[in-house]
Amino acid sequence: MAEVLVVVEASQAAGVKKVTLEMLTIARGLGEVSAVVLGGSGAAAQFAEKLGEYGATKIYAGEGEEVDGYLVAPKATAVAELVKRVQPAAVLIASSQEGKEIAGRLAVKLDNGLLTDAVELAADGTATQVVFAGAAIVKSKVTKGLPIVTIRPNSITPEPAPASPAVEQLTVVATDADKLTKVVERVAEQKGSRPELTEASIVVSGGRGVASADNFKVVEEIADLLGGAVGASRAAVDSGYYPHQFQVGQTGKTVSPQLYVAIGISGAIQHRAGMQTSKTIVAVNKDAEAPIFELADYGVVGDLNKVVPQAAEEIRKRK
Repeated sequence: MAEVLVVVEASQAAGVKKVTLEMLTIARGLGEVSAVVLGGSGAAAQFAEKLGEYGATKIYAGEGEEVDGYLVAPKATAVAELVKRVQPAAVLIASSQEGKEIAGRLAVKLDNGLLTDAVELAADGTATQVVFAGAAIVKSKVTKGLPIVTIRPNSITPEPAPASPAVEQLTVVATDADKLTKVVERVAEQKGSRPELTEASIVVSGGRGVASADNFKVVEEIADLLGGAVGASRAAVDSGYYPHQFQVGQTGKTVSPQLYVAIGISGAIQHRAGMQTSKTIVAVNKDAEAPIFELADYGVVGDLNKVVPQAAEEIRKRK
């Protein structure tokens, strides 16, 4: 059985990201799972247990300054050389900012086809993609080379399949072209108690209807009671109610949690594109004609300043 390479999305500060576990789960239906760890010294050892838990039978470790001291280019070179050597059945990469750049560079280096933002991948390499801001679902297949596919986070539920991975060290030799942009400093963002937005199983988002930055505390309160992440619509972000990094939508982040609560969000197509694959959607809006109700599984028409505090009180009673 041919290998399937999964380029690991992780950090030594936060560990293995959920999207990596999703990719490992998908990869098991395609072939023998091999994880590719690209990072600083010791990264593979730190992630090995978690990668093995979700089915990786081999770990390729590309570590050290040649990889970690520069931006994305050396990582793409390392993966390209590995692909040429092992001839895998497919390469899976996360649909993150860095992942898409690695995938694009890899496709150019290999003169290979590329599919992005897949939510499902069949054994024959056929990918399912949600396109045109969620207006259509298409099936696509690489017609030149092997399947190089980026996987959208929160596409599936990761399933463990314990294995004991063997670790193979990769010798990464970055070219002069790979070294044109050097990392001179890294600053770790202050991490709060809430889960990361794109990996959370529960997301509570606020929109223009929240009316002010100060009033966003009603959104945060519900999120904290449910153990979820906080999101915001573009209208709320543009109005200065909440920081841009929490924007959900076509020009923000794409989420697909088990539960999505939309508070004071009208449901414009731009926002819906970033959350409509959520398993259960609950909406609170005073406008009964708001488009969000077309998508919601449960809707409450009313003033969020009255509805949300009542909901919070009921959650407290049941905790």
